[in-house]
Formats: sequence, structure tokens, C-alpha cells
Amino acid sequence: MSEANTSKKYDTIIIGSGAGGLAAAICLSRAGQKVLVLEQHDVPGGWCHSFYLNGHRFTPGVHYVGLCGEGEATSDLYRGLGIANDLVFFRMNPDAYEHVHMGEHRFDFPADPEKLASRLSERFPKEEKRIKKYLGLIRKVSEELYSLPYFKGFWQKLTIPYKTRHFGKYGLFSLRRVINWHIKDPLLKNILNIQCGDHGVQPRKAAFILHAALMFHYFYGGYYPMGGGGALIKAMTNAIKKHDGEISTSNGVQRILLEGIDQKKAVGVELENGEQLFANQIISNADVGITYNDLIGKEHLSEKLKQKLEKTIYSCTSLMLFLTVDMDVRQAGLDSGNIWMMPDKDQDAYYDAAMNSDLTSDAPFEGMFISCTTLKDPVSFDGKHHTLEVITFINYKAFEKYKDEDAQRSPEYLAFKAHLTQKMLKGLEKAVPNISEHIVHKELGTPITNDYYINTTEGNVYGTEKSLKHIGPFAFKAKSEIENLYLCGASILSHGVAGASHSGVATAAQILGCHPDVLKEPQDDQHLRIYEAEDDSNYPDWMLKKVAVKKARLVSKAKTTV
Repeated sequence: MSEANTSKKYDTIIIGSGAGGLAAAICLSRAGQKVLVLEQHDVPGGWCHSFYLNGHRFTPGVHYVGLCGEGEATSDLYRGLGIANDLVFFRMNPDAYEHVHMGEHRFDFPADPEKLASRLSERFPKEEKRIKKYLGLIRKVSEELYSLPYFKGFWQKLTIPYKTRHFGKYGLFSLRRVINWHIKDPLLKNILNIQCGDHGVQPRKAAFILHAALMFHYFYGGYYPMGGGGALIKAMTNAIKKHDGEISTSNGVQRILLEGIDQKKAVGVELENGEQLFANQIISNADVGITYNDLIGKEHLSEKLKQKLEKTIYSCTSLMLFLTVDMDVRQAGLDSGNIWMMPDKDQDAYYDAAMNSDLTSDAPFEGMFISCTTLKDPVSFDGKHHTLEVITFINYKAFEKYKDEDAQRSPEYLAFKAHLTQKMLKGLEKAVPNISEHIVHKELGTPITNDYYINTTEGNVYGTEKSLKHIGPFAFKAKSEIENLYLCGASILSHGVAGASHSGVATAAQILGCHPDVLKEPQDDQHLRIYEAEDDSNYPDWMLKKVAVKKARLVSKAKTTV
């Protein structure tokens, strides 16, 4: 990565190289701006970056992406950014891109809303009419939500109340209230709400509109990028460099430079090494708490913004177990679909218990998200070793006492981490029996890990909490009260890989004075390549060769070590 050039002024400096920051950088550099992206970690990508443990790749924040099919929103986004040709996605098991393990109950989400309705109705025949009505509402609300930016001119805006009547009717209600109005069976509610894990908020607090949009995002299945999140980041950084943008890693920002009588105008940044760089605009892709409290400083904020920050609740944090195993995971029941493992109890009660559980006990974690990367990205499989990423949500309080430790962790922290690893493995054994006997390597990421590598307030994984108080009109704005300072990312427009990217485009559009759709207009010569994770019959020769080479390397390595 290029080093920051201190000899010139930039049009825009972007703090943080997550998907949002990089998407903004592509749009601005393509428009002719001199753009510099600064990243405190030694690789770009934020949650989307990939890393290696003993030669095996892991990505902490990319587990599946929706709407990647031809003509769908994410595909069009990547075509519009000019990176689609550099990406390959695998479609996860279309018959079961999500496996629900609810206590002893099992249910599979298919990549087809009609098939989902039929499958649910077959399982819950007494709820058939209510199921179809509820899933229809999910679609209507989501389509109305996505249509809002397209109402232009007086007469079109006059029709908004009618054309978005479902969105308006349910916009201020929680998921729990709306689903209780439509669905009666407790198990069915839990199954329909299983994807609450994708925003980390229990039904009682989650906004129905948000959950509806999330379900709609995956209505037609889940996709995973070949090469993991790192491949997505590489495509984005290459696009930035193509337009002469700069990306500088291992360059943390210490503060945003302000000037003016009231110190309300952002003019540059000061790096942790003391260097000062200047720009016409600053975009922060960092956490909103870090942006305002640390990089700007509370003394420069209005009372209204300070009060908002004091009331801000951040999303939950996580434990993430990275595993390499030498077992046949397919024979153990895994495929390219995710597994959501939850106890058969009310989800509000589960989330409340999880946030207040005794982490010092030996009891296994009850709720987990289980993902096998080498089945979602078959090219990454070497013929013997599979990689898994296993996640559970926890409260940050249990790690607060370790937050000021340096990279040399204390024996107490390491012992606690080892204990939690065993709790994770005990829980995982319920979904994949005997997996502990086949572990080649294991590593646990904690809230402290999140804070160290991603630099998030209290190790949060989704930015601000995705409750009614922190989304839509109540979310933090892209244009800040500080002149020339903009924000993008999970706390601004939406979270997730696609949501953060759309946020970056929207912020760039504000700076450029245009509509985001202008920047996302699909380019005719750009097309996303999609292959089936579960069927290699249509893989091109170059892909089959990559698979063969990876397996041959393992055989060769085994021979040399004998």
C-alpha cells in the first residue's frame, strides 16, 4: 500500500477502509478527486478484511451477501462501482442457505420466497394463511422502503402516503409487535425471527422495518465471495488505485483538525505519528462514537449532539471462534448453508439471558452462528482441511477490565479466553459431534480483538444498536454539524457488507451533489460471475485448475514432511 504523501492537499481524506469508506473512495476518485484512505490496521477492509492462520483464510465480518443475482441490488451496486468483473460469488445451498437448529427442531430456509411460504405452511398447516400474509407484508414493506428515494417532484411526493402505506403503517413498531399480530405459533415466530442475529437485536427492540428489509435481502438466497471478504476489498482497492486514489495502511488518525473561530470546520487530520494532512472534505468510516468523542472531541460538539451521543446504545459484541479441522464435515452434516443454533425458547428471553449470562460457568453456549468457509468457497478447500467461523453474542462488560491491555495480553485474559474457547466448542459439538477431536488449529476473537483490529466502541459488531431509536430518521447523518465532515458506515445508512457499501456511495453523492443512483448506475461491461457452491459441474477450467493446484500443494507438502 502507498504511504501518505504529505506534500499535497487532498480533495477528500477518508478515515477507515471498511466497505463504506472504500465505496466512497471509488466514487470520489472516479469523479476526479484526489482521495486518500487512511487505515490504522496493517491491511485494508475493516470487518471485511481477510487474514490467515497457518495458511488457512478467515474473514471475520463477511459470511453471506444477498441480492447478488442478475438485476438485483447488490449485483447492480458492484456493476456500478466498476468492480463486478473482478469478483466471483458462489451461491450457497439454494435449498437451505440457512439451517435453523431450534432446540430439537430443524428447519431450512430455501432461496425462494414462494418455496419458503410453502415449506413453512407444510410444517405449520394451521398458520398457512397467516404465513402468506406475513411474508407478503415483508415484501411490500421492503419494496416500499427501497422506493422512497425515487419519489421526485411535487406530484410524485404527493402520492408517497398511499404508495408507501404499509411502510407508514408499520414503520414505528417493533418486530415483536408486528409478528404477534400476524403469527400465533411460538416455534414459527422463532424460525421467522432467526435472522435477528444479522442485526443482533431481539424482537422486542428490533424495528420491524429493519428486519423486513433484512429478510428481503436474503429472500433469494445467500452468496459468498470467492477469496472471502479479502477478494472484495482487493477489487475495491484496485478500483481506487485505477483512478489514482491512495490507500495508506498502518496509519491511524489521532484527531481531526478543525479551524475557524468556533472550531467548527474540518480541514485535515493528524496521524498518530504527528503528521498533519489536509483536505477539503473528511469522511469518517470509523465508529460514530470514536469519530465524535475521540477524533473531534466533545468540546467541539453542540449540546444536542452530545446528548444524542450520551444516549447512543451500541450493538452487541461477539466471540468468534476460528477453526481449522481435518474431518469430513459434509459427512457430519454441514454444507454451504449457515447454521443458526438457538435454544427452543422465546428469543427475547434468550437474548436477555445471553447478555447477562455468567461467562465463568462451564456450561456451553446455547446460541451460535456456524459457517464453513471451505464449503461456501470450494476453491479454498485443499482436500483435507476445512475452516469454520463460529460466533456467539455476549455483553462487553465481561471484558471491560481488559480494555487497556496492550498487545502483550495478561495471563488472566489468556486464561479467560481459553475457558471461553472450551465453552464455544461444547456448544459446537451439539451441531457437529466429535469436531473437537479433529481440530488442527483454533483461535478465539473477543471484544478486545474487535476493538484492537477494527477500532469499534466496546467491540460492537453492527455499529449503533439497530433498534427503533437508532435507524432511519433517528440514525446519525452522513453530513455532520462540523463543516466539511461527513460520515458513512454501519451507523449511518445500514449495516452489513452491502448496507455499508451503499452508505459510502450515498455519502459520496452528497459531496458530489448528485443522487446515489447516478454513482451506482450499472456499467454495461461489468457483470458478476456466479457459480454454485454445491455443484462444480459448470466451473470454468481456470477455477478447476485452482482447485487442483491447491490440493496438489497439500499432497506435495505431506510428502516433503514424511
